[in-house]
Amino acid sequence: MTEMTEKADYTIALAGNPNVGKSTLFNALTGLKQHTGNWTGKTVEGCRGSFCHQGYRVLAEDLPGAYSLSAFSREEALTRQSLLENHYDCAVLVLDAGLLQRSLCFALEVLSVCDRAVVCLNLADEARRKGITVDEKALQERLGVPVVQSCALKKQGLAALKDAVLAVCAGDFVCCPKRCLNGEEQQRAAQLAAACTTVTRGKKQARDRRLDRVLTSKLFGLPLMALLTAALFWLTAVGANVPSQWLAALFGVMKQNLSTFFTWCHAPKFLSGIFIDGVFTTLSWVVAVMLPPMAIFFPLFSLLEDAGLLPRIAFNLDRGFAACGAHGKQSLCMMMGLGCNACGVTGCRIIESDRARNIAVVTNNFMPCNGRLPILIALLTLYFTGAGVFGTLAAALLMAAVLTGCVGLTLLCSLLLSKIWHKDGAAGFALELPPYRVPPLGKTLVRSFLDRTLRVLGRAAAVAAPAGALIWLCANVRAGGDTVLQHCVRFLEPFGQFIGLDGAVVTALILGFPANETVLPVLLMTYTGGGVMQDFSGYAELSAILGAHGWTAATAACMIVMTVCRFPCSTACLTIKKETGSLRLTLLSMALPTALGVIICAVLSMLHKLQLFF
Repeated sequence: MTEMTEKADYTIALAGNPNVGKSTLFNALTGLKQHTGNWTGKTVEGCRGSFCHQGYRVLAEDLPGAYSLSAFSREEALTRQSLLENHYDCAVLVLDAGLLQRSLCFALEVLSVCDRAVVCLNLADEARRKGITVDEKALQERLGVPVVQSCALKKQGLAALKDAVLAVCAGDFVCCPKRCLNGEEQQRAAQLAAACTTVTRGKKQARDRRLDRVLTSKLFGLPLMALLTAALFWLTAVGANVPSQWLAALFGVMKQNLSTFFTWCHAPKFLSGIFIDGVFTTLSWVVAVMLPPMAIFFPLFSLLEDAGLLPRIAFNLDRGFAACGAHGKQSLCMMMGLGCNACGVTGCRIIESDRARNIAVVTNNFMPCNGRLPILIALLTLYFTGAGVFGTLAAALLMAAVLTGCVGLTLLCSLLLSKIWHKDGAAGFALELPPYRVPPLGKTLVRSFLDRTLRVLGRAAAVAAPAGALIWLCANVRAGGDTVLQHCVRFLEPFGQFIGLDGAVVTALILGFPANETVLPVLLMTYTGGGVMQDFSGYAELSAILGAHGWTAATAACMIVMTVCRFPCSTACLTIKKETGSLRLTLLSMALPTALGVIICAVLSMLHKLQLFF
């Protein structure tokens, strides 16, 4: 949990089912920016903030979503422990006004162990659009605690909620929760919902059902999701070209000015080389290559998330994951890995079973992160589709096919691991399908840029700076007349030839461990014999450099395989170690994809030599 040392007059906790807008309410109360999303399990650890009302400072804690206090998952265990041990002045029970009966089951459990509480009927506007009206006064009388309606997204009802919280904390409202016996919560919840809810048929419910019949159908579900993914990558590939060129040109001017400044200062050649040609060149490459695609991909991904489409993807993929002994929620972590594998690994916390969670962590790297996507798009465009609008469209479709293959590899390895690892009584896949919502465009764009794009870029830049210095040293420090980089290339050449590549590519893949974005510039530096990582002005120049070193479609295919099937970057590895606490799982996460990639490339290389492949 986030530690806070500030003093407060009262301490409260926000508790409720997943996907009831609890984190949105927390943000609205405290002014913080905790990440929210239109799918289950976004909050996987507690978060604290505070707000002031009527001269009092209130410390609020956002607990992970839970369906029960029986602690079937780590998140539910954390919520149960916090409610039982922390002795809050008030528990704010956040309910979905449109799904009152289900939300009340958990609320009744909490009221059995918590004397002071306030019930917040959130998403009240959405419930009204569904034709659902809740009589909060009648519900308050039956529960014995204050009941307030709110719409956290629009910041409606917050003042009334704060008033009710302070009334309970100060003792002005004496709570008399009417408890029910253990096991009777569902029956009691059904009675309360029937007595306090009026339902009229709403157009929104009918629309959602019609959309779900199409998007989650066996016939149309997966094809439509594949087309949606292809469109996402096409927009990312097309939209990122011009901004990347602008940034590259800007950094080129900055590099010239830095060189002039170092010359004016009479700085040693070694210092200017390691700083300008090493650190700055690497950082500028990472920013120019990563920022534009991420600035497009993450907002689009967030819009799909907030619209409610990601849980539908998980629903469509659940049968395949279940058949492989994995968990349906793994598909959500897999989708997060498209942006950053470290984020995908962190997202695996939403999986209840330790065994299924470890499988998801180990196999997450098969989804290419944003640092590897430019390499894949460039190779697909150069060797399999061509340039131009239609070529880019074909590359996007091929990219979707590559991602389909990545999902296949994930399922295959999940199946193998599920056969090896002992079962721990994994829980079934319980994922509610949230309503379709029109995402708040401005808020989503700003949040995705600040919380995702800049955060991932910052981590990559922090790793890329020392990596740039190391790469420059390898390319410029000589031993026996040749640079360290040249020695590495010669040493790895036989292995590179064995897997259909060469020593330069293998060296670039290894040196790309700190940041995937440096693989291509290191490769170009090695091929051109320079001591500085190099950019390319366009695909034509890249094609000429690669072609001059014997690249063919078969080479490109092997490179695509090794780009997908390789060890995670250093950031992802550190995240795996932190999340699992296991060095063994971290090493397995590195060895498994790399070994599989080597095997596939060796087979492709042999088929090519036998003239059976390309």
